[in-house]
Amino acid sequence: MKHFAKKLITISLAAVLTASLFADPPAKKGQQDKKQALSVVEALQTSFRNITSDMLPAVVEVDVTETKKVQNPLRSMPFFWFGDPDSEENDKGSREYESKGLGSGVIVRRDGNTLYVLTNNHVAGGATKISIKLNDDREFEGKLVGADERIDIALVSFESSDKSIPVAPLGNSDDVMAGDICMAFGAPLGYRQSVTQGIVSAVGRDGSGVGSISDFIQTDAAINQGNSGGPLVNIYGEVIGINTWIASRSGGSQGLGFAIPINNVKNAIDSFISGGKIKYGWVGVSLLDVTNDFKKELGVENIEGAFAAQVFTGSPAYKCGIKPGDYIIELNGKAVKSVNQLVRDVGNLQAGTTARFVVIRDGMKQPAINVKIEERTDEVVNANNKLWPGFIAMPLTDDAKKQLEIDDKKLKGIVVSSVQAKSPAATLRLQNGDVITAVNGKSVNNVREFYEELAKADRTINFDVYSNGGTLTTGTFKIR
Repeated sequence: MKHFAKKLITISLAAVLTASLFADPPAKKGQQDKKQALSVVEALQTSFRNITSDMLPAVVEVDVTETKKVQNPLRSMPFFWFGDPDSEENDKGSREYESKGLGSGVIVRRDGNTLYVLTNNHVAGGATKISIKLNDDREFEGKLVGADERIDIALVSFESSDKSIPVAPLGNSDDVMAGDICMAFGAPLGYRQSVTQGIVSAVGRDGSGVGSISDFIQTDAAINQGNSGGPLVNIYGEVIGINTWIASRSGGSQGLGFAIPINNVKNAIDSFISGGKIKYGWVGVSLLDVTNDFKKELGVENIEGAFAAQVFTGSPAYKCGIKPGDYIIELNGKAVKSVNQLVRDVGNLQAGTTARFVVIRDGMKQPAINVKIEERTDEVVNANNKLWPGFIAMPLTDDAKKQLEIDDKKLKGIVVSSVQAKSPAATLRLQNGDVITAVNGKSVNNVREFYEELAKADRTINFDVYSNGGTLTTGTFKIR
């Protein structure tokens, strides 16, 4: 047994010695590891090079000129004018001047010799002259096809018979996730056809008053002034977003760049080409983001959705039975996560189609409501006289009582806020800060009860309003 063990050890040592003789030395193995690691990095670099070389010819610099008017600073001073005091220019008290700016864009479509460039509304929407510069230094006169302030998108065209000018492929921004590698293209600070690389930091971000109905892609790929309108691109060389704005204290990149998801604007390209504008669907509901305290009073605590604070009389929503105070939780089978999401989804609906809404009313889920969509126009959305009830009811909390200097701790009701000019509320002379304690003589203790009574009123309505320790009743408003 010992002999067998000794023999086994001898064989094992021989095997180790043999292996050591034929194995790569440690130094050589380290070199192989480095070479293998370097090959991975080289493959990544090659991928970035390929994406960049394919995308740059489709990325353009957009130079714009806007004609603006400035008030004559000496107009109010006697005996001083610019030029002829009797001229039309001085008569209007203003003079025109040209303002120049630049941004970026990406070629997204070709139709014969016409190429279409997607950019931002804040880049080209107000331009009187547009120049498109390619990465090979060729320059073309651009023409504004259409622009939209709500989504901050514009489409510009230029003419060229050169079929080698590429069109950038559009990706699917719904597939974008935090952590995805991405590249931002554009002309930052005037440095034309530049590229930066980073990752997607987050998706579904709300805007900073820019592109009010977009859910932005956040990225740490460096974006600076001039990048606006340029494409955000994935590792497959597809456009997944349009760079739009940055969050920065200095005005430069701080790793907080935001892009409009490309899926939000695909339909806009067709709309601009066919009619020069985006045709948004319209339901006729004024939506509101509400706090948890507000949700608690409504009986929808911990439920995602969008609150219908007001409804336009005569609108599709009004005619089909959606009422102020409804909490919308579903549209066409899709759960409503936020006000911005619902605004986008409604805007994408085609006029003439029927949409299915599910709401919570009086704390109860209601049967589905089918609404025939109409086209959104400035005329209908600005008709305050049809905005019912013309104000937003807010909870009468202890903090609200303190701000309104109300000492009555037992007082119940709702606080009037955001009264709209020319609305029914304005007609009844309601003012911000008023406390409504009853609707058509029926006491209301909170927001939910207020909207319950509001929904019951179908012909006329009046309110009891608490003021200076007493209560007065408004005039009667005839509901249309």
